[in-house]
Amino acid sequence: MLDILVLYYSQHGATRELARLIARGVDGVPGCQARLRTVPKISSVCEAVEPAIPDGGAPYVERQDLIDCAGLALGSPTRFGNMASAMKYFLDGTSGEWMQGALSGKPACVFTSTSSLHGGQEATLLTMMIPLLHHGMVIAGLPYSEAALLATQTGGTPYGVSHLAGPQSDRPISEHEKALALAQGKRLAELAVKLAEK
Repeated sequence: MLDILVLYYSQHGATRELARLIARGVDGVPGCQARLRTVPKISSVCEAVEPAIPDGGAPYVERQDLIDCAGLALGSPTRFGNMASAMKYFLDGTSGEWMQGALSGKPACVFTSTSSLHGGQEATLLTMMIPLLHHGMVIAGLPYSEAALLATQTGGTPYGVSHLAGPQSDRPISEHEKALALAQGKRLAELAVKLAEK
């Protein structure tokens, strides 16, 4: 079985729900299984530490998860057109994996959630791609052959699936967003299978 790492940070739950849908798409591809992981929140208090195991949701990511994965889906809510600091902090600490080439040649995709439609979804997705490109990963977007990409009135971009959560972060994931998340997970897993065969 090929492990596809679905790594996310979520503050209000929308990005976590997208991650779960992407994982379902991955799990639908024979020979692949999703490994859901998250990163801890960053505290403004230097002495604060997060528990070794989160209270709920996916376990915290470990470096070995990166080394073991055959593909990576990376997700974060938008923070001023960029990924959340918790995800950036984690990625900034992956120079050891970069030096080993642990992710080089593996497929990757990105996903995000915002409170407003024009709140920086595409900018966030693009900035999340940059460290993955430095790691030598092969970036997979969402092609317009996915009908939901042309029909959506909420989230969804060719750079990766997105979700419009609303000002209170309480909007449910739309049917189009669900379809795109499932498609993105499936596409990532299928690329991982093809690359593993070479």
